[in-house]
Amino acid sequence: MAAAIFFVSPAWADDPASPLTLETATRQAASQAPLLEARYAQQQSAHEEAARAGALPDPQLSVGIDNLAIQGAGAFTAGGDTMTMRTVGLTQVLPSRAKRQAQRDLADANVEQATSTTVMTRLGIEQQVADAWVNAWGAHHELKMLQSMRREWAVDVEVAQARLRGGAGSAADVLAMRMEALDLENRIDDVTSRETQARAALGRWLGHPVTEPLADPPDFSVLPHDEPSLLTSVDRQGNLLDWPAREQEAEAALAEAEAEKHPEWSVGLTYGSRVRGLSDMVSLQVGVSLPLFTRNRQDRGISARSADLDAVRAEHDDAKRQQAEAVQTGWAQWDALGRQTRRHVNELLPQANDRAALALATYRGGGDIEPLLEARRAEITHHTDYARMLTDYGRAWAALTYLLPEGDSP
Repeated sequence: MAAAIFFVSPAWADDPASPLTLETATRQAASQAPLLEARYAQQQSAHEEAARAGALPDPQLSVGIDNLAIQGAGAFTAGGDTMTMRTVGLTQVLPSRAKRQAQRDLADANVEQATSTTVMTRLGIEQQVADAWVNAWGAHHELKMLQSMRREWAVDVEVAQARLRGGAGSAADVLAMRMEALDLENRIDDVTSRETQARAALGRWLGHPVTEPLADPPDFSVLPHDEPSLLTSVDRQGNLLDWPAREQEAEAALAEAEAEKHPEWSVGLTYGSRVRGLSDMVSLQVGVSLPLFTRNRQDRGISARSADLDAVRAEHDDAKRQQAEAVQTGWAQWDALGRQTRRHVNELLPQANDRAALALATYRGGGDIEPLLEARRAEITHHTDYARMLTDYGRAWAALTYLLPEGDSP
């Protein structure tokens, strides 16, 4: 593993407020995110639906009058004919065992879907919180570096003014130096705005404004998993966690369509009451559905659900390929940014500082101001690039760190 990056200590290290670590931010966000609460509610809803799946449908109660006379003296009266009965009946539909099992399997798939969606949502929240935290930390890191350069530019302005008073310089030198100093102030304002925006994004997940200082970041050069392990565990990574449940749901829908070919039974019991002392009667009916035309009905439904299952499996395979590509791309980006940040901190930044110091000494000795201005511009560029590169490095680290649920290892 590559050597760790040594970060510049933040200027708020002596602040009495407790600094907010990245780990604390992700845990706080996950513990109170309204979006995650919604996922838990959906998960509970799926469990409730699963508890009633596959149950028999409610029985049907019927009341009526059978054999009602419509002619003669007793027409349209309950006692107008000896055959007339007041009836009350109860009918129970009995779906096939295969259909009820398919309903239970479909409900179980919905539970798995809701559970995996909850885990995916938590991972997504952690990734977004980590991204916002790194953006805020990186912007503040860049701000502190620019503010330290402000002091160096103030010295340059003083030197230019001293040369002007001594007759060795010119007003144009002082003006040029002041203009460069104003450009630095614009850069400071820009990065201050970016830090404010990043803190607002972080506060959106924590539920309150983030005014406390941010702690030192984790070591971005160390990841919890290596690339081969991540590539062999793509099915357990956030973007693919719900695909097994999707396949299970499609399989259950296919089983339910196949169950439509099984006859559906019903049992009915009817009690009839007659008048004029005649005996009451009881009727028993048994019914069964007749799936006679399966070719254009049930078989087409089965073919449709089978095609749906094939589509889900193909999309799952494509999603795995996309995720493997994302892992490889993210790993390559993280690795390249690590090398670039090390090159900056070990070589480019010291050389830029030395160049600026040498140019200032030359200018103090009577040299031209242009080399000093160029050296200062290059120094700002390299320091700004380094700060933003650190931010990108941290974001690439976070994207790979929060691929797997907590406690899951490849």
